[in-house]
Amino acid sequence: MPAAVSLELVFSRPETTLSVTRGAARLMMDMGYAPLLEVCLPNGRRADVMAIGTKGDIIICEVKSGIDDYRVDRKWHEYGPFCDAFYFAVAPEFPQAILPEEPGLVVADGFGGAVIRDAPSSPLAPARRKALTIAFARLGAWRAMRE
Repeated sequence: MPAAVSLELVFSRPETTLSVTRGAARLMMDMGYAPLLEVCLPNGRRADVMAIGTKGDIIICEVKSGIDDYRVDRKWHEYGPFCDAFYFAVAPEFPQAILPEEPGLVVADGFGGAVIRDAPSSPLAPARRKALTIAFARLGAWRAMRE
């Protein structure tokens, strides 16, 4: 009798990060937002996906590629002051039960994503919104000219 074969699925973190980031950005576009990837915030943090809506509302998605990535990164509270809504974006195989319930939740892969849990809205102060919107527009323009 042949020996039993055991297979374990292993997901590369860089590939998972790229896939989830791409899917989250595509979801934001489907929702009517214009996303930029890897946006440096005034507090020195980097938003994986930052998107602006037609009414000027700002969303940030923090991509988590795996359990270890989530457990070592406890900075996610520092994104809230720079967006109206904050989401975690994870791959379909990510164990969602370990994530806190406060932020929104997006499940995404390389082709798109879905909002599993809406993020609570926390409107930005007008002066901060204006500063972030100008910085967002300038970053988008610089990136467009570099390509």
